Formats: sequence, C-alpha cells, structure tokens
Amino acid sequence: MEKQLYGTVLLKADKILSYLAGCQEPQALYTIAKETELTNSTALKILETLNYIGYVYKDTESKKFSLGPTIIKYANKAIEHLDIKSIAQPHLEALQKDTTETVHLGIQDKANIVYIAKIESKNPICLYSKVGKSIPMYCSAMGKAVLADKADEEVEIYLQNNELVKMTEKTITTKEAFREEITNIRSIGFAFDNCEHEEEVFCVGASISIEGKNYGAVSVSTPKYRVTEQFEQQVIKAVQKCQANILKDIKASL
Repeated sequence: MEKQLYGTVLLKADKILSYLAGCQEPQALYTIAKETELTNSTALKILETLNYIGYVYKDTESKKFSLGPTIIKYANKAIEHLDIKSIAQPHLEALQKDTTETVHLGIQDKANIVYIAKIESKNPICLYSKVGKSIPMYCSAMGKAVLADKADEEVEIYLQNNELVKMTEKTITTKEAFREEITNIRSIGFAFDNCEHEEEVFCVGASISIEGKNYGAVSVSTPKYRVTEQFEQQVIKAVQKCQANILKDIKASL
C-alpha cells in the first residue's frame, strides 16, 4: 500500500519551487498557476507564504516571482556539504586505516560543529558522536581548529556570544585560556580535545580551509588510556596527511 503523505500544500509548494528552479526569468502568477496545474488563488496563497519566508522573491513592480535568497542559500549549503563529504570520504577511510581509531568529518553550524561523517574504530568504544549530532566548538578538536582559522575579531565575537560551559574537569572555561589555546593551535596547525567534551576521550583535529573559506574539519577520537606519546605523534601525522589530501582534492575541483 502506498504511504499517505501529510500536507498536500507542501507538495504544491514543491511543484512551484521546481517550476521556478527551471526558469531563466521571473514568472507571472498566471503562468506559474498554469504550469503547475493550480488555480490562481491557490498559487498566490502559496507564493505569498514562500515570499514571506524567503523561498521565493516577488518583484514589487512587475509582480513576478523567482527563487528567493533563503532557498538559494540552503541549496548552496547543501551542495557544499555534499561535495566536501564526497571529496573527503576516501581520505577519511585512509585515516581510519592508518590509526584504527574513530574518524569524523564535521562542519560548522553557528556555534557548533555538526558531524556529517563518521567511521567507527576497529576497537569499539562508546562515544557521543553520531552523524547529525552537534558539539560546542570551544570543547572539540574540530571546533577549535576551525575557530583558529578565523580572524581574531571573529574569535572574540564567538567568545562574547557563547558561554564556555564546563563539560568535564578539563574543559577550558576562561576566555584568556581559550585565546591562548587558539594561539597555540595556529602555531602547530592542529587542535586537541584532551578529554574536554567527554571524560577519557582524546581527539586530534584539523581544519579544512582555503583562502579564508572553511569547508569543515577532520578528527580522530580515541580513549585516553590508549594514548602514548608515540601513538599521539602517529595520529597527528595521519590527521595532517588526511587534511592535506582533502585540501589538494578541493583545490583540484575549484
């Protein structure tokens, strides 16, 4: 039996957006209604709602409609994220093979890092991370690496707008200490999460940025008890290799 869908108005809105996406020029109401097999009244109500939330744009003089800035922003964001995931995937697999630990790919979402890819360790451990979940930037290796790539002014704005909440005994909770952490990350080129978000979980992360544009970050997570000085250096080297290979492929695709 075919599943009954909820909200037929959404399906009608989708027809309108799909039609406008295929048009080179703004379209009049009657044309949109005709091409989507809707009445003028129904099409207008949907278009006015879409205009209100920015999914379509209505020219005040011609009264014609085109795709709006909000939906274009979302579309560009989705494409960008799909691209980075596709580009990064083989290098994430190589990183997991090199370290045998849990590997992540994340992107910034406002004040957080959102996991968009994860490859589990061959030595299973219980981690908070899950694709789609987010973590505050200030207490994650990926988040700190991304922040370190930003200008001082942006870091200060982040600190002004976000409280450094104590997640564990090792969480950095003062602005001065966090500024020092950012300075250190800039000097060494990668970041640590030394049990700052989860007890006994150690992470190494590196940002993926080109000419001021950030595409995300990669990290390796491992239980603290497995970390030796030799293994830490091995993970750092593997993360930097992964970072370099992803950056190389991004540049080749630009």
